[in-house]
Amino acid sequence: MLDLPVWFEIGSLVFLGLLLLGDLLIVARRPHVPSMKESSLWVSFYVGLALIFGLAMLWFAGGQAAGEFYAGWLTEYSLSVDNLFVFVIILGRFSVPRKYQQKVLMVGIIIALVLRGIFILAGAALIARFSWLFYIFGAFLIYTAIKLAKQGEEEEFEENVLIRRMRNVLPISEDYDGAKIRTTVDGKKVWTPMIIVFLAIGSTDLLFALDSIPAIFGLTREPFIVFTANIFALMGLRQLYFLLGGLLERLVYLSMGLSVILGFIGIKLILEALHENSLPFINGGEPIEWAPTIPIWLSLSVIIGVMALAVVASLLKARNDPEAAAQLRGANVAPKEIALEEPGDLTGPPPQAWEAADQDRGSSADQGGSNPDR
Repeated sequence: MLDLPVWFEIGSLVFLGLLLLGDLLIVARRPHVPSMKESSLWVSFYVGLALIFGLAMLWFAGGQAAGEFYAGWLTEYSLSVDNLFVFVIILGRFSVPRKYQQKVLMVGIIIALVLRGIFILAGAALIARFSWLFYIFGAFLIYTAIKLAKQGEEEEFEENVLIRRMRNVLPISEDYDGAKIRTTVDGKKVWTPMIIVFLAIGSTDLLFALDSIPAIFGLTREPFIVFTANIFALMGLRQLYFLLGGLLERLVYLSMGLSVILGFIGIKLILEALHENSLPFINGGEPIEWAPTIPIWLSLSVIIGVMALAVVASLLKARNDPEAAAQLRGANVAPKEIALEEPGDLTGPPPQAWEAADQDRGSSADQGGSNPDR
């Protein structure tokens, strides 16, 4: 049981909430394409904050809690980086002007936090009553790991039923109106394409939460650690999007590394379920004593080692064989090469090459900043 002072838990959540609110206000008041220097400083700040928070956990709750936080944070952060590939595709496919991409990403982060908060509360309550759920979580993570390994490094975005239905039902303008979701065309109030972008990001976040929450519950059962690890993993993700830019294309083995980590955590969950077994049809409802319990230091070592190996192997592959690396990641297909219908037809596939967005993108590129679109 986690033994932290109440003031520390409440103070941490209030501080992180104010930090996210301040970040959102900055984006809303000054939409722009952040430079490499600005993005680097923000990412370093958030990473440093997570490391300091882990030391605070060590001071107040001991090494076990700190190790669980670091392991959970690194796992969620790794999964979040992989999610950036999908965000690149969504923002590129909908031709979101680059100076408004920060707001879209920030709204996506807020949606992700809300959804993950709901999953964490529900998951913690269920696990406290039904420890056999670890069998299901473990099997699901192993299935996800196999699926990731089989599909290689390709990331795809497919519109779900909700998005297709909304585009058929809502009156949507042909062009963006800044970062607004409502605008006026010929005296009539209509939605802008931004509402569809938010729906795409939100529904994608929901799918991401289904993978990430069982993964972190495999490392810790403490809701406070699970939630704070998720907050720290998502903070700075917006700046990381602009910082990585073309580097995303080089991380060709990232998904493979994540599949190994998810498979490892899945096996860990099943072993824990066996060790605490209460299902009557397994060993007569008695715990299986021989099932080993994987310590948190080993989990942390595996996570760090696998991700380091995936990053180093990816960069070596990109340096030695750039063409093969581009094909592995699908980077040789630019977003504009996707066959789409005319910009004005918002009942078909999403608009891809609207003139206004292209002009904005061009002017933003002239001002500097990395281009994450592939």
